[in-house]
Amino acid sequence: MAEMTVDLVAVERKLWSGQATFVSAQTTEGQIGIMAGHEPLLGQLVEGGTVSIVSTDGERIVAAVHGGFFSVTADTVRVLAESADLAAEVDVDAARKVLADAGASEVEQRVAQGQVRAVEANATA
Repeated sequence: MAEMTVDLVAVERKLWSGQATFVSAQTTEGQIGIMAGHEPLLGQLVEGGTVSIVSTDGERIVAAVHGGFFSVTADTVRVLAESADLAAEVDVDAARKVLADAGASEVEQRVAQGQVRAVEANATA
């Protein structure tokens, strides 16, 4: 199967880098799936969205992303998020508390929504 180089980077750190067969992201235009050989593309990530990567060894990496962009060439995908958390690192109870907190800001709510979505998507993998 064809593969591509994928980098998942947030402002504060690189979350994942490697070879993958598929990338899925929530964009302002809707959900998009990318495979090697895809047409070049630049997209804007939604706030409180998720990105899923299927590595060449079959591992599924899921991350909550909050804003940012991704770029696609025939053999690379670069996800550049304002902030991001790998699903395995998310404290889902804390995220749910933020969602239940009427005093939480809109930004905090969206980040928490993305975190819960990422954990749920990772659990169904």
